[in-house]
Amino acid sequence: MNIIKSLLKEMEQEANTTRKMLQRIPDDKYDWKPHAKSMTIKSLATHIAELPTWVPMVLNTTELDFAGSPYNPVVINSTTELMEHFEKSLAEGKEAIEKATEEDLEPNWTLRNGEEIYSVSTKAEFIRLTYCQIVHHRAQMGVYLRLLDIPIPGSYGPSADDMSF
Repeated sequence: MNIIKSLLKEMEQEANTTRKMLQRIPDDKYDWKPHAKSMTIKSLATHIAELPTWVPMVLNTTELDFAGSPYNPVVINSTTELMEHFEKSLAEGKEAIEKATEEDLEPNWTLRNGEEIYSVSTKAEFIRLTYCQIVHHRAQMGVYLRLLDIPIPGSYGPSADDMSF
């Protein structure tokens, strides 16, 4: 299997699990957060929903410099809006990978904040890192939902909520 097909397959597999997680968020909990240092559900969910758009960003640029790129997330106020944003982001990510060539994945890509470099890796490696970010933040969302006593879906098999003991 080539890298493009592998990235598309993984994107779709993770999207299915992400969809199940994001759909569980109640509209009345968007301002909730488990700790003063934590993001709100709204902020975390918005970030998860937008991460697929990092794929075209990586493919079409050489770096992201947080110091020069202010973060302006889309305003999400409901799970319906969240899911629409996620599906739009996912479509953008898929389209970028489908149009890419293996050679497009080879150049290095840098993540930085001004002079501080966080990561330098090939574009293929950073796209995989983007998928890892989705999984990481999705797991955070699972903790948020658990603390709110909202059943969480399984990710790579059944969750405790899917099992009957």
